[in-house]
Amino acid sequence: MSEPESHSGADADAARLPDELDPLRRALVGWYEADHRAFPWRGTDDPYAILVSEVMSQQTQLDRVIDAFEEFLARWPTVHALADADRSEVVSFWSAHSLGYNNRARYLHEAAGQVIEEFGGEFPAEPDALRELQGVGPYTANAVASFAFDTGDAVVDTNVKRVLYRAFDVPDDRGEFEAAARELMPAGESRVWNNAIMELGGVACTKTPRCDGAECPWREHCRAYATGDFSAPDVPAQSAFEGSRRQFRGRVVRTLGEYDELALDELGPKIRVDYAPGGGGDDGEHGREWLAGLVSDLADDGLAEVEERDGDRVVRLRR
Repeated sequence: MSEPESHSGADADAARLPDELDPLRRALVGWYEADHRAFPWRGTDDPYAILVSEVMSQQTQLDRVIDAFEEFLARWPTVHALADADRSEVVSFWSAHSLGYNNRARYLHEAAGQVIEEFGGEFPAEPDALRELQGVGPYTANAVASFAFDTGDAVVDTNVKRVLYRAFDVPDDRGEFEAAARELMPAGESRVWNNAIMELGGVACTKTPRCDGAECPWREHCRAYATGDFSAPDVPAQSAFEGSRRQFRGRVVRTLGEYDELALDELGPKIRVDYAPGGGGDDGEHGREWLAGLVSDLADDGLAEVEERDGDRVVRLRR
């Protein structure tokens, strides 16, 4: 079964990312280090434990993996212990814990033997060498290299694709995703970076996004956040965008980003040339009440603030 992609040196040009990447990097790493899910494999740099967690996590829900992971390591705590184990016992454990295809258990057992026999009991530190292990594809090799040795490349899994597609409008193309991921990752920081960007896709930029609830650190840079279009490679396309409320919500957010605040009748002409202050929203005209509805939606979503002032409504982005 195929794995998610990791960066494989594709020649595709880097996607159009913001000119200044360091603020993006600091924001994401700071967000991750302040609070993230405490999976047991995140507390170790033991390549054996990380390999076990990665193989178990392939198409298996993480809440099921946690207990199985801890029980597996209690029974076979080292790569030597696993290599010495009876393969049938390993497969039985796998099946009993509903961890997916049993051949993954067989491959994991064989890989442990390879580490002992071919690498002197020490895991290799580079992705290419790790791929020599049975059942270890490019994604798993890169994950072990990243999280155990900090020598990995930029990971591109489903969560990362979703983040890149939504935030930076990266085309749904393997080479484009790899180029953007490679450009974004700080050199020599694969451990924290890959954990952080996968966490972003896992808790904030989910199929149903939680931008504000998870305090996404990239909201102000995100194309989807500005436009309201949260489709993605693994999320069905939304309704027609041109002329939709989503489109004009995005225009309101972008326009307010250029000003401290604007009254409704100052804002209207900046987002629609045919804005008519006296027009309503139900008769086909786009006037004050139509615009008030848009900014009210943005206020409800926590993106904007509306203030009554001298008989007028003044709008600003929520900072």
